[in-house]
Amino acid sequence: MLRIDDISYSIQGRPLFEGATATIPEGHKVGLVGPNGAGKTTLFRLIRGELSLDGGDISLPSRARIGGVAQEAAGTATSVLETVLAEDKERAALLAESHTATDAHRIADIQTRLADIDAWSAEARAASILDGLGFSTADQARPTSDFSGGWRMRVALAGVLFAQPDLLLLDEPTNYLDLEGALWLETYLARYPHTVIIISHDRDLLNRAVGHILHLENRKLTLYTGGYDDFARLRAERRALQAAEAKKQQARRAHLQSFVDRFGAKASKARQAQARVKMLAKMEPITAPEEAKFHRFGFPQPEELSPPIVAMEGVNVGYGDRTVLSRLGLRIDQDDRIALLGRNGQGKSTLSKLLAGRLTPMAGKVVQSNKLRVGYFAQHQVDELSLDDTPLDVRFTLPLSGWYWQVMAGDATVARSPSLLDGQLTGPAGDLTGATGRDADAAGLRVLRRELTIPDSDALIAVTVTAPLAEIEGSLAQIVRPLAVALVVLGLGLATASVIQVTLGLRSLDRLRADLARVRAGDSDRLARPDVSELRPLASEINAALDQNAALLTRSRQHLGNLAHSLKTPLAALSNELPPDHQGQALITRMDRLIGWHLRRARSAGPRVLGQRTLVRPVIDDILMVLRWPLRDKGMEASIDCPPDAGFAGERQDLEEMIGNLSENAAKWGRTRLRITVRTPPDRLILRIEDDGPGLPPDQAPLALMRGARLDELGAPGAGLGLAIVADLAALHGGELRLERSDLGGLAAVLDLPA
Repeated sequence: MLRIDDISYSIQGRPLFEGATATIPEGHKVGLVGPNGAGKTTLFRLIRGELSLDGGDISLPSRARIGGVAQEAAGTATSVLETVLAEDKERAALLAESHTATDAHRIADIQTRLADIDAWSAEARAASILDGLGFSTADQARPTSDFSGGWRMRVALAGVLFAQPDLLLLDEPTNYLDLEGALWLETYLARYPHTVIIISHDRDLLNRAVGHILHLENRKLTLYTGGYDDFARLRAERRALQAAEAKKQQARRAHLQSFVDRFGAKASKARQAQARVKMLAKMEPITAPEEAKFHRFGFPQPEELSPPIVAMEGVNVGYGDRTVLSRLGLRIDQDDRIALLGRNGQGKSTLSKLLAGRLTPMAGKVVQSNKLRVGYFAQHQVDELSLDDTPLDVRFTLPLSGWYWQVMAGDATVARSPSLLDGQLTGPAGDLTGATGRDADAAGLRVLRRELTIPDSDALIAVTVTAPLAEIEGSLAQIVRPLAVALVVLGLGLATASVIQVTLGLRSLDRLRADLARVRAGDSDRLARPDVSELRPLASEINAALDQNAALLTRSRQHLGNLAHSLKTPLAALSNELPPDHQGQALITRMDRLIGWHLRRARSAGPRVLGQRTLVRPVIDDILMVLRWPLRDKGMEASIDCPPDAGFAGERQDLEEMIGNLSENAAKWGRTRLRITVRTPPDRLILRIEDDGPGLPPDQAPLALMRGARLDELGAPGAGLGLAIVADLAALHGGELRLERSDLGGLAAVLDLPA
């Protein structure tokens, strides 16, 4: 069992652990996760005893063996298999002693112990592990110096797995493994008989090979049950709960503090206020979880190149006289995204070096775009770097030039530019972008500073670079004027293009509006096809709506014609049955005339004739002639006040319908008088038809204009449509019907119509 009890540790004043505690039982498989630089690798070194704690304790059972993979594996003349076997120190020591021991009892003890540790099957077990990590039988017999750094790291991993320590510490074990090797390692670790702690960014490995997650955050350790996905879900739930509790506590504290601030000075509330102060003091603060800090990377947009950017034909490549890849044929275009797969040792790195120009072809032809720039990140970057190199810019070598760079680890200066001489760049901590500073001669400096951590180290590295502010401002001044001119020209061009585009667009809209006006005026029945393609769907939809409306209008006229024809037959029969001098003959004549008018309208396929004008006085005379018998029977007197030139901007039949309905209504309800008055204000026709009947209360006037509504349920039978029809006809012509109180005592129906 591994016990981590209240440990504390700092590096150069930066705390990595403060009161961290965790317990890992025997045989558990644990994944150690946390932000880069939080101290995961440092924790491994503390467990191995390579570093001393500032406080707390880390304990393991006595004689427990701790194993881990070194960061670098040396190449020697020893074979791969023998290198792995040598990692079992006890077996190697017992075998070496067995060749020199002379005491019989000691020899017996050695052989017994060798049998206990299954030493005679060691070669088979080591070979099995090496095979799982990608080493063939022939490769196992080769010296480790024949292999690259990545393969030597596999040898080191195989050695620690073979040794089977009681506590296995693995730091990114899949970095140098291919897909097959990573899958084999997952299976092997799941069956490993002892405790394993793994640092890894491989989510699949942390889901399948471990049963617990040890999370390092805010200098504390927290153990979660399950794989990484379970940990991520449970941690998210805990963070959400913590945030909710922190918000709730904040609201509670604000409420208590508000009471204290409000009533703390009042004697009557002093006791309650003091109690709330004590509650605030005892309340343990709940801190809301902090959001993780993300580093954003920007990548420049590459220049567009003509395809192909790389082409190979019959290419052989290798090292010295040894050919690794032969007869290569390959084409790469700029938009290709290629994953290079294959077993280790098959030549993936060799092909990458060929593409990057690190290797020259032994045979065949390689063609690259003359503007092609290749970025190459080597598997072992140390092999690609010259550690003695300095920045190529010679300005960093000129003493006190203002061009400086400096690298610090904690408070110690690791490296600096020759231009600094023995000086040092000082300033505030943290990342700086575009900051300013002062040189030794008080000259201004532009400062860039970045803090970072590097792999396999928890030390905080600070890189600072400066440049003379005057030189930067001078360079900027050289481009400001051309840039301003270019921006002005660009702005004017964009403004001109926008004006032209808007003008052309509005012109097309104006043309469409004019076409709609012609359709509305009856000069055209359809919209013309617009020149602008974006407006054509709109015009098509409007034309479709016009066609549909015309079809509906034609159908309505047909129905109206059918109705008119059906009414003329019974009217004719009724006229034949009545005596010629019967007062109903006049009403039949009027109905026949109206039916004939509607029949003519139904037969007409076109719209209403525009620009027609009807004189009002002849229409009134005809209506009163029809009503002479009802008026005579009631003893009513009819008076007319109408200018002879008064006219209505519409068809005569519509005016007859409106005046006839209103006059019939007045004759029905009036007692002794019927008065028709016509006035002609500018562009209008005001026609009043009044009677001296009972009239209508003001609150009932709107009801009388409703279609089918009747306020005379006890009077003569009727459909209750007359006033509604008049109102509809008036509205159709752009007018209105109003019902008012007449000075005669009855109802005044006022028609306001266009003249």
